[in-house]
Amino acid sequence: MLRMTTLALVLGLVAACGYSTQDRALSGAALGAAAGATGGALIDGGEGALAGALLGGAAGAAAGALTDSNDVNLGDTVW
Repeated sequence: MLRMTTLALVLGLVAACGYSTQDRALSGAALGAAAGATGGALIDGGEGALAGALLGGAAGAAAGALTDSNDVNLGDTVW
């Protein structure tokens, strides 16, 4: 559980939105996976962290790809 929570924190810290659709989808996936893993770990331990990361990553990627940089923008990506 601690490893998944640490991974989620690292993913959340290196992610930002970006401007291209690809950058937004990738960073959205990283933010979503971090949030999902953290929430899943808090609720259900190790198995919940993995499921939360998968669901959060998918939702974050979709949100990043479907929104415009004028709607939601957290700045440049680190890559």
